[in-house]
Amino acid sequence: MTQFHIFIIRAILGAGFAVILSRMFFPEFNIIYVAGLGIILVGLAYFAEYLRNRKKS
Repeated sequence: MTQFHIFIIRAILGAGFAVILSRMFFPEFNIIYVAGLGIILVGLAYFAEYLRNRKKS
């Protein structure tokens, strides 16, 4: 898999989980907050990958 495919998968999953989490805990949230949460989730996925690869080397 290329890095672009991995990004697309993470973006789709991040958006999906952002919608689920925001609707479950804060149903009155605006779509802007949901998009922000999705961006944060994708960023955290890349940060976790960075930490995982840093320990290997």
